[in-house]
Amino acid sequence: MTTHILIVGLGLIGGSLALAIQKNPEVKVIGFDTDSHTVRKAKKLGVIHDMAFNLKESAKMADFIIFATPVNATVQLMNEAQSWQLKKNVILTDTGSTKKIIMEKAKSLKARGITFIGGHPMAGSHKSGVEAAKAHLFENAYYMLTPLEHEDEHHIQSLEMILQPAKGKILRVLAHEHDHMTAVVSHFPHLIAASLVHQLSSENEEYPFTRQLAAGGFRDTTRIASSNPVMWRDITIQNRMELVKQLDKWQSEMDTVKSLLMQAEPANIEHYFSRAKYVRDELPITSQGAMYSVYDLHVDVPDYPGVISEVTGLLAKHLISITNLRIVETREDVFGILVISFQSIDDRQRASSSIEQETDYETYIS
Repeated sequence: MTTHILIVGLGLIGGSLALAIQKNPEVKVIGFDTDSHTVRKAKKLGVIHDMAFNLKESAKMADFIIFATPVNATVQLMNEAQSWQLKKNVILTDTGSTKKIIMEKAKSLKARGITFIGGHPMAGSHKSGVEAAKAHLFENAYYMLTPLEHEDEHHIQSLEMILQPAKGKILRVLAHEHDHMTAVVSHFPHLIAASLVHQLSSENEEYPFTRQLAAGGFRDTTRIASSNPVMWRDITIQNRMELVKQLDKWQSEMDTVKSLLMQAEPANIEHYFSRAKYVRDELPITSQGAMYSVYDLHVDVPDYPGVISEVTGLLAKHLISITNLRIVETREDVFGILVISFQSIDDRQRASSSIEQETDYETYIS
């Protein structure tokens, strides 16, 4: 018996979910997007099986409906869904980055007999749009589910089964737990990265060469500040109370740092950095976390003509694709002059092994 899955929103996440889910031969994926051109493109690329141009009508035949849309749009769709003619046992879910707002709205759906289970696949890419969709996007990434309390276990397991081909690490958490944890490790770091860039900008007015020096470790530290401003505007507003709590803790931490600087006790300052190094070095490097990961490999190569083509040629010989490559001029606290980015942890590991086995260059994962 064929299971019909309607995916609303055919961007990177929706398109990648469509590709992953259709690995199940008993599934038919129907795609809808407010941009009809995107729907036709998704069909042409094989991202979806069938096109949908009338959301309300297409929802009638769906066994699962996935809202792969921004949180504000998802809330609006959840409002509209209350008047749709849906199958009796249909399960609705989403892919939004914040969950408390979504799950509050889910209670009104529950009152009408509609099952909604919140979801958040913690994966992304440097590219966007349905053209960038890839079936392996969620492999080894955490896929958080936030069902309402007392949700029917059968419903949760049914959704987990549908998501299984994506090969993500499915975890169940409460909505407030999700928003707190993502605030700590994803949302708040984006605020800090943006603030550091603003500080650089003001300093650069008086010391113009500062910007050139920032091409090294500073650029890596603040990479996430290049994320979509509109998306992060919405996330910041939606999760603002958790972010305010984190900001209070951050300000307290900065007071501690200021005190350390004023006291100028070498042992205390060293201990502060040592503790930070220990905790950071213990962080896992073999799985994706809450933020989109760039799988960088630093290669310590000599500076002579042709060395870059030598390395990229070696990777091409082993059929290893790269997503970005750059030369680091500011070397302080940076491992290796050549930084290569890969699509996956496996590609990075294969690249590291190939380079070290076939050259005398050292590689580092920071």
